[in-house]
Amino acid sequence: IRAWSAACSTGQEPYSIAIAVQEYLISHPGTHIDLKITATDISPTVLATARAGIYDESNLARGVSAERKRRFFSPHAAGWEVNRDIREHVSFVSLNFKESYDSLGKFDLIFCRNVLIYFSSAFRHDLLERMSNTLNPGGYLFLGVAETIIGCGELFDSVRFGNGAVYRKR
Repeated sequence: IRAWSAACSTGQEPYSIAIAVQEYLISHPGTHIDLKITATDISPTVLATARAGIYDESNLARGVSAERKRRFFSPHAAGWEVNRDIREHVSFVSLNFKESYDSLGKFDLIFCRNVLIYFSSAFRHDLLERMSNTLNPGGYLFLGVAETIIGCGELFDSVRFGNGAVYRKR
C-alpha cells in the first residue's frame, strides 16, 4: 500500500496511519502489508520535527492511548519517540503544492485533510485534479470534514462511511 500524507506538518498523521496498519497486522496474524507512506510539507521546520518523531506528553495526550504509547513509542529525554518499526514506513519530503507531484509516484491513498480550505476554488480544482492523477485507479482521497470535491465530481465517486465520506478515483 502506498499512501501520501499531504501537508503532514509535524508527522502525527503519517505515523498514525502506520500505527493503524500495524494494529491491523497484530490483530490479523499471518497477514502481510507492505506499507510505504510519503509525507510532504512545505515547511522545513515542521519536516525536521516530523523526521525526529519525538513528541512531548501534551501531543500524545491528544488521541494516543496508554496502550498505544506503550506499544509504539519509547521514552526519550524530550518526551516520547516513535518506534523504529513505525518510522521505517514513513519518508518525509519537502513539497510545495504548486510544484509537480510526478516525482512522488502513484498512490493507493491520499490524505489531504484540512488543507483545501486555505486555497482559492480555482487552485483547489487544480490541486484535486493533480492529486487524482497521482492516485491509482480505485484509489482513495481523504479530505477534512469541512472539505469537499465540489467542482471535481467527474474525478471521484463519494463513498459514505457513517457520518463521513471519502472519495474514490473513477
